[in-house]
Amino acid sequence: MAGTDSALDSDKDGSGTAGEPRDAYGLAGLEAGLDALDSVQTGRTPLRETLLRKVLPPVTAVALVLVGWQLLVWGGVAPDYKLPAPSAVWEETRRAWLEGTLLDYIWTSVSRGLLGFLIALAIGTPIGLLVARVSFVRAAIGPILSGLQSLPSVAWVPPAVIWLGLNDSMMYAVILLGAVPSIANGLVAGIDQIPPLFLRAGRTLGATGLRGARHIVMPAALPGYLAGLKQGWAFSWRSLMAAEIIASSPDLGVGLGQLLEHGRNNSSMSQVFLAIFLILLVGVAVDLLIFSPLERWVLRGRGLLAAR
Repeated sequence: MAGTDSALDSDKDGSGTAGEPRDAYGLAGLEAGLDALDSVQTGRTPLRETLLRKVLPPVTAVALVLVGWQLLVWGGVAPDYKLPAPSAVWEETRRAWLEGTLLDYIWTSVSRGLLGFLIALAIGTPIGLLVARVSFVRAAIGPILSGLQSLPSVAWVPPAVIWLGLNDSMMYAVILLGAVPSIANGLVAGIDQIPPLFLRAGRTLGATGLRGARHIVMPAALPGYLAGLKQGWAFSWRSLMAAEIIASSPDLGVGLGQLLEHGRNNSSMSQVFLAIFLILLVGVAVDLLIFSPLERWVLRGRGLLAAR
């Protein structure tokens, strides 16, 4: 009976046949599985794989768009003054480059957009913390932030011109009114998704007030906060373009929005298409150079990057 009981106990414990270690299929297997989960592939991705997965798809998409565009031009779908050929837009780009104005167009808008976004970041982050953590503030201004986020940014241009005049302050005011609500609401959404256990553990360890916001709340809310930042930049860029198109003045310089409006006034569709492509290029570049690395850093810190 004792031998039978021992055999049964051995079978229940999963120790296998006699003579094998007790944890051959238990703790040892569990440790091996945990080690496999903890291990991160740090090898460098081959250049060929990088080109095939990340470079070739967007290049192919751009090539297909250009081919389709040229086919529409050859098919006479629209006259030249409505649909210029890709070669005409390229010639417009070349002319602006030779005149030394192409980079000025880009820098005028990019410098305004980035500075306005940084100011919006400095304002929207504390507002988001207050709204998320103080119930009275949430009840008071939470709905207002949501309403401002849904309000088209172009609606702020006329009052900003009247209040501040045709200057850079007007541009930054429009950017802030468009970006701050998105940044604040993104942080609020991220904080609302924090498990309550994290907050209780932080309070138990003494992380309260500003210390808790720095070490517990902000790191835990980082995914939602990053999503709000991306949306805030999109609103910043669109707000700036709307302000540059509507409010045109020699004192403001010529940004991409003014370039688009000049093309319309001059009935130059090649200039209009050039402005559209440059606006799109800046948006894609900011996402690839700033937000995509930040997103990969957040995913890597949470062990999610290897699964993608």
